[in-house]
Amino acid sequence: MDSGAVGTIIWIVSFVVVTVAVTGFSGKLGWSAPVSLVAIGAVVSFIPGVPHIEIEADLILYGLLPPLLFAAAIRTSLIDIRARGDSILLLSIGLVAFTFLTVGLTVWAVVPGITLAAGLAFGAVIAPTDAVAVMAISGRLRLPRRLVTILEGESLLNDAVALVALNASIAAIVSVVNPGTVAIDLVIAVVVGAGVGLLVGWLFSEIRRRLNSAVLDTGLSLVLPYIAFIPAQLLHGSGVLAVVLAGLLLGYRSPAIQSAEARIAEGINWRTIRFLLENAVFLLIGLSLAGIVEAAVKIAPDLWQMILISIVVLLAVLLSRVIWVGISTSIYRFGPARLRERSWGWNNGIAVAVAGMRGVVTLAAVFLLPDETPGRALLQLLAFVVIAGTLLGGLFLPRIIRLLKLPAPNAMQEQTQRRLLVAEAREAGLERLEQEPTDDDDDAVIERLRLDSEFIRESVDLPEEGSMDRLASYARLRRSMISAEREAVRIARAEGRYEEYAVRAVLASIDAEELALKVSSPPSPPREKLITRPPEEAPSRRSGSARAPRA
Repeated sequence: MDSGAVGTIIWIVSFVVVTVAVTGFSGKLGWSAPVSLVAIGAVVSFIPGVPHIEIEADLILYGLLPPLLFAAAIRTSLIDIRARGDSILLLSIGLVAFTFLTVGLTVWAVVPGITLAAGLAFGAVIAPTDAVAVMAISGRLRLPRRLVTILEGESLLNDAVALVALNASIAAIVSVVNPGTVAIDLVIAVVVGAGVGLLVGWLFSEIRRRLNSAVLDTGLSLVLPYIAFIPAQLLHGSGVLAVVLAGLLLGYRSPAIQSAEARIAEGINWRTIRFLLENAVFLLIGLSLAGIVEAAVKIAPDLWQMILISIVVLLAVLLSRVIWVGISTSIYRFGPARLRERSWGWNNGIAVAVAGMRGVVTLAAVFLLPDETPGRALLQLLAFVVIAGTLLGGLFLPRIIRLLKLPAPNAMQEQTQRRLLVAEAREAGLERLEQEPTDDDDDAVIERLRLDSEFIRESVDLPEEGSMDRLASYARLRRSMISAEREAVRIARAEGRYEEYAVRAVLASIDAEELALKVSSPPSPPREKLITRPPEEAPSRRSGSARAPRA
């Protein structure tokens, strides 16, 4: 085998191992995985003998960004996005434009030798927040549902606006551009990107509806982000918007067009892909630091001036978000009656203002700047400062959220909604059971199905406390049974009494039931409430429980 190929494989394997190890240890220690990966990558990049990482912008944009966006979009609620559309648009369009201008003018004013076009290009580079970092934080914190939806929706949609602004700024660097052209490009990007995304989403929905194989379904989903992104880009549309809309549409239609097996397989695969890619990107950001610094020091001013410039630019990024969110909150609080009805409090506004982490899009976009951009290497270093600074700021977000005393999602209310929905589903199942049986169906089978459904339905109809206790008891005992069933299958496999295909099929069935039980059941009551009989008093549930001696 070619030594170069072997070296590449070793490098990729090492990259994945380091990513998994650092992320795992960070989670156990309560540290931020993105910050840890950036820090370790930055330290490693300065070790002699470690090759400098040269970021290929097209590789990030076309290779990593589409699957990252798609993985985030398919697990984001289209219903919630539509319900909070006005707030999301204020951030994904209004805030991006405000940051683009504010930071662009600041960079033009404080960085020596930077033209206005180059300053605005940098403003476009750092304008979009990072969907990966935002979702990582929102997943760890018990934030209000509305707030999580707004943050996730903003980070999914603002990339498209920022990249259009970047393209206009790059055009201004290399030639002359007029506002009319920029407006037309923005309209084309949105219309074409949205059209391609919805078309791809609809087309793949129809294909999925006809697929009977979970493997084929999942395999198709792995290339879907690229099928949406690349044509949209080639048609001068927004590939980002195309991927996001396709993912939202497919995620929304999933229960109607996919089998349970396909949904479980796709979910597991995309969770793994998202985990590897999103964390690998932060390690890549850190590893690129040495190369960025090496290029920047050749044109950078003295050290203290560079530190001052970095602080001013980072403050401009942070303050632009704070100011815009403050204006938006004021509009909701004191504006038209329709907006006042949807008002959010100042506490929510503060939480949105401080959740402005940057990441993969900023990293890729800054390397899209053409070689003739004045101070290009210096702008790349400033972009790294902004990424690192906002990620470090994210470390304080949990403490800020606690100080704001934002109401966590109401667990009891959410459980009640799940219970009511289960009751409706069970009722529909019982009605179908009355219609489906034929003369060939055994009455015992029908009665068993009816008893199972009626037990769940009657449990839901009990008073709140009784229902929760009964369902929790059912879940606890069934989980214990599942554990014993899995152990029995494991022993049978070890003894070689069954073929592997049978073992795998039974284990998959047990796993699916355990997953469904985990999702639908209420939390188990405290152990002190569980009253069990001593072993010697527990009556046997088997006739002739004593084993007969072997002959």
